[in-house]
Amino acid sequence: MKAAERDTSVSALVKSFLVEFSSEEPEARRLEREERELRGRIRAFTAGSRLTRDQAHGRDI
Repeated sequence: MKAAERDTSVSALVKSFLVEFSSEEPEARRLEREERELRGRIRAFTAGSRLTRDQAHGRDI
């Protein structure tokens, strides 16, 4: 039905799907790439400058 809707053959539709599917980046690889990009944008980080638990939750001490 999809092939008819797109005025194409089933073979052409399957070929198009397979080409698109094979060119997609696997989920794990995408996540690794995004992590590297995010880590690359972090310039200065020190654990000592973190908020306390009470500050993070907006609690008055």
